[in-house]
Amino acid sequence: MPSRLVIALACLITFGPSIFAQAPPRPDITVATDGTGDFKTIQAAVASIPATNHERIVVFIKNGTYHEKIRVDASFVTLRGASRSGTRIEFAQLNDDFTAKPDALGRAVINLNRADDFVLENLTAENTADQIGPHAFTIYGTGDRTVIVDCDVLSHGADTVSLWLGDRGRYYHARCKFQGSVDFVCPRGWCYMTDCSIYEMKNTAAVWHDGSKNPDMKFVIRNCKFDGADGWNLARHHADAQFYFLDCSFSRTMTNKPIHRVIYPIGNAPATQADTNRNAQLDKVNLWGERAYFYNCHRDGGDFDWFANNLSSATNSPTPAQITAAWTFAGKWNPEDKSGPAIQHIGRNAGTFAVTFNENVTVKGHPRLELRDHKFTDYISGSGSDTLTFKLPAEAQGQVTALDLNQGAIIACEAAATLRSVSLSLPTNKAP
Repeated sequence: MPSRLVIALACLITFGPSIFAQAPPRPDITVATDGTGDFKTIQAAVASIPATNHERIVVFIKNGTYHEKIRVDASFVTLRGASRSGTRIEFAQLNDDFTAKPDALGRAVINLNRADDFVLENLTAENTADQIGPHAFTIYGTGDRTVIVDCDVLSHGADTVSLWLGDRGRYYHARCKFQGSVDFVCPRGWCYMTDCSIYEMKNTAAVWHDGSKNPDMKFVIRNCKFDGADGWNLARHHADAQFYFLDCSFSRTMTNKPIHRVIYPIGNAPATQADTNRNAQLDKVNLWGERAYFYNCHRDGGDFDWFANNLSSATNSPTPAQITAAWTFAGKWNPEDKSGPAIQHIGRNAGTFAVTFNENVTVKGHPRLELRDHKFTDYISGSGSDTLTFKLPAEAQGQVTALDLNQGAIIACEAAATLRSVSLSLPTNKAP
């Protein structure tokens, strides 16, 4: 009898998750420079995904060096490398050159054009323009819920990772290496970054934040290691910002310069009328004062007073244990949640069953429902939404007893640190 992944459940009893492992779904698209995939370039692969896409699409990128820029217009896209060091996306693009001669792809190596729920994992992306200092974006994004995990994201210039959906942007970074110069990890909105290494190539600020659209916006940096050229400093901001540094380590080359607002002119140049006008405009988006909070941060060679423990002075005095990814995003998104979408309700209409989940799901393959009379009802539609429809055979009778993935998969659409498979448990209410 063919192997089936079935969890048979009595309809009136609460059951836990399946004890059987669910195999991860196969990639939807494969890219390989040698022609062994569906496409030879990543741009061709992502361009094949409709901009109106609502399903999680996994693009697997085989090892190789991809000399190209990429523009992602579709939401719910995962770019997954075969290996962190072996899969490389690289392109030399100074922002000044792009401004002088723009193209349709964008100013960065990876350009997220209003693409929500984007995931980048297990690869290296580098802007190979070799000038230290000028703007050289590696990732530029205007989408919500952007996830970057297990990646090296590198540049010699400023603004390496620029995620700039300022009014509602939420971003998550874990186990990454970021390199650049001048504000090179610079989110606008909410961001949680953990277990990353950050290398500043110039004696300038490494990280930057704009939280001016909402007083709750914050940039949380946890268990990260900072290093850089002699005289580098930790952070600065132009508009309102809110930083939390927890369990971070700083190299001895970090200078003794607290986090600060930028005031023009920078350096010892005489102030001009343009500087005065610019400062006046920035005054309008600096309303909430300096907000930089620290816990258990240390510098090789000795600590400075300005990063002493001060969480008690933050709003609501959060404890270190409270400052999680879910807390950062005010409970509206938890990219570290590993639990899969859960079935909330099963309804029966004329000729169909409707299975409703607690979030939008993506269907891979041909799942089906098993009925009490051991007949099956096949999946019809609904991928990309929270409700899947299954066809009810005319001769079939009885209640739904199991969701059978039928060697396929049902996964969450929403971006997260891991791909989340659906829970196979049926709701406790009596299924029709």
